[in-house]
Amino acid sequence: MTHAHVAYGIWAAFGIRLEPATVASWELGENSPTEAELTALAGALWCAPADLLGTPGTLREFRLALGLAPADLALRIGMDPGVYERLEAGGRWTGSDRQAAALAAALRLPLPALIRFTGQEERLVELLVSAATTRWQGYVRPVGKLVPLPKERLQDALQALHEEYHATMTASLSWTGGDASDEAGKAGRDFLDGILAEFWRRAGGSAP
Repeated sequence: MTHAHVAYGIWAAFGIRLEPATVASWELGENSPTEAELTALAGALWCAPADLLGTPGTLREFRLALGLAPADLALRIGMDPGVYERLEAGGRWTGSDRQAAALAAALRLPLPALIRFTGQEERLVELLVSAATTRWQGYVRPVGKLVPLPKERLQDALQALHEEYHATMTASLSWTGGDASDEAGKAGRDFLDGILAEFWRRAGGSAP
């Protein structure tokens, strides 16, 4: 299909008039279709919107991948449509635990995405840093309140982060003769900067 074929298919089936150059700009990543245009494009190409989006990264992309309208999703999770649309635009999560669970179910969210969209990621990072740098045992329960994973899995992940952080610090000192605290500090900070990704890699991102 040429760009003109796709543009004609969108107009014929959905009544949206587009120039072939517009379709070409989408294909090149120079511009993005609107929500209505994305739905029409998927229809013209006989595929689902998710097939055109790749791996969703934003709340809007997760919703679009399933072909849900904002008002429909808000109804499913029991949230005012205006409140939901502000959330999707980058607003702060103000919903309840029940609404968070409903959001995860409706959009089939992986656990890391749910934590991010409900504004818990910063708090989780704080707990992980403390667990890695102090006594990790005291952080199993606080982390478990944010991340609904089996206790054993959380224990294994936190212990591994703690051990790797201290091994990184020790190795940095040994490489430089044991007297370069600046180098060890940098290595430690680099590890802590990526601690969230390391945690998900060890704990897994799927709810039990």
